[in-house]
Amino acid sequence: MKGVIRFGKKGKLSLRYVGPYRISKRIDKVSYELELPANLAAVHPVFHVSLLKKCVGDPTSLVPLESVTVKDSLSFEDVPVEILDRQVRRLRNNEVASVKVWWKSQSVEGAT
Repeated sequence: MKGVIRFGKKGKLSLRYVGPYRISKRIDKVSYELELPANLAAVHPVFHVSLLKKCVGDPTSLVPLESVTVKDSLSFEDVPVEILDRQVRRLRNNEVASVKVWWKSQSVEGAT
């Protein structure tokens, strides 16, 4: 499973949201059914309220749907395009290197 990222998760990095989609109906107090397009038919349309985010219209927090190809196993692979920045942080007795990567499914502003 190395290199394969599950739908909606980016490892230990910040989550990215795919959407926005309309809420078709309220199932329970904390679960909602969404109107998903045909190419996301393999994804179950009912989500817990904690997984949803109010659409505020910020284009950097949304992933364009054309760039995400969900496999039958409900996973997708994100390919790095370029390393934008490197830095080394000193923590007590050890050094931690971090890099800023531009991913294929993200814009340059959405690099992590």
